[in-house]
Amino acid sequence: MDLQVLWFVIIGVFFTGYFVLEGFDFGVGMLLPFMKGDEIENDRRRTAAIRTIGPIWDGNEVWLITGGAAIFAAFPEWYATLFSGFYLPLVLILMGLIVRGVSLEWRVKVDTLKWRRLCDAGTAFGSYLPTLLWGVGFTNIVMGVPLNEQGRLDSFYDGFLGLLNPLGLLGGVAFVLLFMLHGATFLGFKSHDPLRAEMHAFAKKFIAGPAIVVGAAYLLWIQLTLGAGWTWIPLALAAVGLIVSAVAIAGNRDGLAFWMTAFAIICCAIVLFGSLFPDVMPSTSDLFAGWDIRNASSSPYTLKVMTWAAVCLTPIVLAGQIWTYWAFRKRVSV
Repeated sequence: MDLQVLWFVIIGVFFTGYFVLEGFDFGVGMLLPFMKGDEIENDRRRTAAIRTIGPIWDGNEVWLITGGAAIFAAFPEWYATLFSGFYLPLVLILMGLIVRGVSLEWRVKVDTLKWRRLCDAGTAFGSYLPTLLWGVGFTNIVMGVPLNEQGRLDSFYDGFLGLLNPLGLLGGVAFVLLFMLHGATFLGFKSHDPLRAEMHAFAKKFIAGPAIVVGAAYLLWIQLTLGAGWTWIPLALAAVGLIVSAVAIAGNRDGLAFWMTAFAIICCAIVLFGSLFPDVMPSTSDLFAGWDIRNASSSPYTLKVMTWAAVCLTPIVLAGQIWTYWAFRKRVSV
């Protein structure tokens, strides 16, 4: 078995799981400023929206922690280049996640409308910022960055301002719209009216169309410049998923709409990781050829030990998360 290929796939699965599960958490947070109603009714709807993700949002972040740890252990050169070169955007992502976590956990500590509005603003901020930066960051990983002779990024510009190129920014906007749509379908799936009907109407009027257009433009740009021949298949499936989800929203088919946005996110992740393979950190300069799964990996023995650990521990983690979702499967009322 080619363990280097296997661990590239496993890392792709970890981040795909993170985007699917944490994606609707981010989406719910980004939708909080758009809740309707007077002051009291608006507060009730935002409270109901947060209750849909309250028991599960922190468990969903396990996928990110595991994915980062897997990169560190399986591909240390990838980890060193990524976490040193992209230091500022990763710190900003961490800051957003901390603000969101504190806002979600402390929202119930003070029983006033002003306090809950402040916490909801923190949740929205901590949802928009990481989502945007994940889109910008992953797009630039696939595109490649200018590495020096040691395979590292030289300057602040290359590691932050250089990431804010047209394709990177388009990726950030695409992530925001896709996760907002995913969050709206999740709220439709997990809440009763009037929140359910409000999210259907908002998604149908403001999110579904832009998400399809921007997502299609983004994936086509990636595919035409960086994609492999076979990644046309997941690209087409992602488009089908988004279209079916929009039709399901219009037909008030909650489950189908949610699962189709999840399917579209999975297909988008396959396009990104498929376009990246076998590289892990491509270089756009002539000074260094770039890091791939061969020259960036750990020793075969390390990968073998990691594989056995994953075989033993992954089913336990999955069982815990499945039980959590099953225990909190009922819809939430306003």
